[in-house]
Formats: sequence, structure tokens, C-alpha cells
Amino acid sequence: MTDNPRGRPARLHLTLAILPLIALMLTQATCCGLDLDTLLGSSTVTETVSGDWIRVYFTSPRYPDDEAYHYGGLDQELAAVIDQAERSVDVVAYDFDLGRVADALIDAHRRGVRVRLVVESDNAEGEPLVDDLAHAGVPVVEDGRSSGLMHDKFVVVDGEWVWTGSWNLTDNGTYRNNNNAVLIHSAALADNYAAEFEEMVDGQFGPTSPADTPNPYVTITVELGEGQERQVEVENYFAPEDEVAARIMAEIGRAQGRIRFMAFTFTSDEIADAMLERARAGVVVQGVMEARNAEREYSEYQRLRAEIHDVLQDGNPYIMHHKVIIIDDATVITGSYNFTASAEDSNDENVLIIHDAEVAALFVEEFGRVYELARKQ
Repeated sequence: MTDNPRGRPARLHLTLAILPLIALMLTQATCCGLDLDTLLGSSTVTETVSGDWIRVYFTSPRYPDDEAYHYGGLDQELAAVIDQAERSVDVVAYDFDLGRVADALIDAHRRGVRVRLVVESDNAEGEPLVDDLAHAGVPVVEDGRSSGLMHDKFVVVDGEWVWTGSWNLTDNGTYRNNNNAVLIHSAALADNYAAEFEEMVDGQFGPTSPADTPNPYVTITVELGEGQERQVEVENYFAPEDEVAARIMAEIGRAQGRIRFMAFTFTSDEIADAMLERARAGVVVQGVMEARNAEREYSEYQRLRAEIHDVLQDGNPYIMHHKVIIIDDATVITGSYNFTASAEDSNDENVLIIHDAEVAALFVEEFGRVYELARKQ
């Protein structure tokens, strides 16, 4: 899998020390009133990988937009991952209109790879590429509920690789909007996403999705060569079954120095309360919110700005689509989960909490780019 400068992927060389997971969960339980048995849920899974364990990607929106330059982005990166699949590719897409990815999926299907697609029904109807996949023999499952969205965006390849983040599999998501994606080498995380996928195939969406994430706590031991290794802690949750807001508030409650956030939409009183509490305790809080949602009813923008001040509306003429919180330059919360009641209670969503300073540094850089554009507005 090759890096592509247009998508700004970042390959990590891994040198950090282990993070104490048990101490982390004890702190979470103390600060947010969570029961430790609930937090533990199941034992931590430890696995070993060699080489790259993660690649982090950010879109590079162009202003003004020119469709002649709509190439070399995350669609090409994901297509390259699919091209290397040997056994299976399961795709969950809130929205889907990427020709390069559709071609890669059809090619994989034709060479004997099991390919399946789950898509939000509101966006599948009338989409030619979804029809093309179905006509090629790729099973397509739609979430046909009358309320709540199938809002996930993830891909599981060969039971070993997980691709997820805020990035919708669309041309707008790739070339106009600010988005992030991560590609992680982890069979344990792949098991989690595969379990969620199978629930959707069985028609279990939103509140009917069972709370059975196999491996919510994963320790990835990364072999660096010459007898060197490091360990990274990753937490993985799905909404609504895993009480994601409580997990996010627990992480916010641990912040000691700085919280940075980028939010497409932010209407959660509880998450805002957690940030304000840390701000009153002296933690620096900075944020950028999507401009078209910032002034809407129930938005937390005015409330946060009134007390924190350093909360800005974004400067992308299209959409700033991140759903990211960075804590103390050491922890990143990312995924499909907007900071809203709908994400918590009715949608299908996924979240990763990555405890790793090198990953956090990449998201801090992205925050700086988004923040600087917002500051200039």
C-alpha cells in the first residue's frame, strides 16, 4: 500500500512507551461515575503486528474547487487497499458515489474475493454505482428504517485491516470537505467491525443492534525490528449500544492541559458540559465547528464560545466534516460519531479512541490547518 501526497497520509514509525490501560479505566470510572465492571466489559485483547500498524489520512480540499483535479485522493488510496484484498471486503457506507472504489470492488468480486456492501437507504436509491455493484453480483444491504441513520463509514479487508473515520465515500467527501480516515492493521479491531457488519446484514440497526463488541480494548504490540517493540492502546465503541457519550466524557474528564476539537455538528449538552468543566479547571480548550451548523437551534457553539472564547466557525466554503477531539496531545477520538443525541441514541455510529502521541500529533497538525483557515475568516 503506497502513500499518496495528495491525500496527506502519514506513515508512523513507532517509538512511544506503553500507556497504562488499567489506570486509564480507573480514572474514567472515577471522573464520570462509570462502573468499572461496565468499563472493563471484557478483557483487553493483545496482538502483535510488524511494520506499519496505522496510516492516517486527511483530505486536501481545494479552493476554489476544480473537478479537473479530482484525482489522487482517498478514493485512490482505498481502491489500492481493495486491490490487495485476498479473501473479503466488507464496506459500510452512509453515502457512496466513488467510481474508482466501485471499480475496485467489482474487480475484487470477479477475482473471487467476497465483497459485500451496506448502505444507508436514503442515499442508495437512484445511485448508479450502487446499482452497478448489485448488478455485478455484490450483495447490497440497505438500512430501511424510517428513523435514525446508518451513518457508519468503514471497510474491513481480509479480517485484518480496518478503514474508518469521518470520510464519506463520495466525491464531495474526498475533494471538497475536510475529513479524516485511518487504516489500522488489527485483527481484533477487524473482529469488532465484522461483528457490527453481520448485525447489519441480519437487519439489526440502531437501537436493535446488540451490545456485543468483542474487543472494546485492544493493545497492539508493534514490532520495530532488532528486538524493539512498542505498545499502543485503542478503544473501539459503537453507538447506540456502547454508551459512546459516556466514553467520550470520560476521556475529556482526564484532560490536564489542552483539548482541541473539530465538529461538523455539536449539540450534546453533556459533552459540552464536560469540556466546560475542564476549562474551568484551567484546561485550554480550542475548537472549530462547521459554520452552517454552528448557529442552528440546539448548537453548542454560542454556549462554548461565550465561556471558552477560542471556538471558531470553519473557513471551508464547502463542509468541515471532522468529528475529532484531541486530548493532551496524546489521545485522539475519531470516527463517524457527531456530538449529537441522534448519534448517541438512534444512528449506527463507530468511534475509535487512540492513545498514541504520534497519531495525536498528526491530528494536531490537521487541527492547525483547519483552525488557521477559520481564523482568517
